[in-house]
Amino acid sequence: MLNIGITGGIGSGKTTVCKIFEKLGIPIYYADDRAKALMIEKKEIIEQITEIFGKRAYYKNGKLNRRHIAKIAFSTPDKLKALNAVVHPAVKQDGIDWAKAQKNVPYTLKEAALMIESGNYKVMDKLVVVAAPEEIRLARVMSRDDATKAEVKARMDKQLPEAEKIKLADYVIHNDGSQSLILQIWKLHQEFLKLK
Repeated sequence: MLNIGITGGIGSGKTTVCKIFEKLGIPIYYADDRAKALMIEKKEIIEQITEIFGKRAYYKNGKLNRRHIAKIAFSTPDKLKALNAVVHPAVKQDGIDWAKAQKNVPYTLKEAALMIESGNYKVMDKLVVVAAPEEIRLARVMSRDDATKAEVKARMDKQLPEAEKIKLADYVIHNDGSQSLILQIWKLHQEFLKLK
């Protein structure tokens, strides 16, 4: 079975693209959602995150204090690196296990914001990058996350520039309103069905 990675910068519209693929019956592994789940389900990950970010990393009810972690991680490179060293390997293995469990589907999609940065794109058969100009991505994330321009820029600066991602892509979906998103996805879907 074909395993396809899908990535793009923050605010590029990866989730929107994946939702359309889901309507076509394709199972999607949302790496960021699974990472959040693993961070509250796996005892060893909880212990390591608490060691890196302190007791405030988790609320008393066991939920992740994402704001606390993000504030520290995005302003302290060593802490971000330590967090990624804990979470990325766990998500990589979880994604492999998930893909093996999928049956009777032509292909799977694994969506991850940091697929290239983590090196996980190397275990994918093909890589799709969702692209959009920075000003569009900034506006989307500021609106979605109720964040300031500076906060969003700080997150963007931690990701590989879009041009670098595109260099590694087998396919690019342009999500800037210049062409039909659905048509681009339909064409890719047909292409993937031929590859299986």
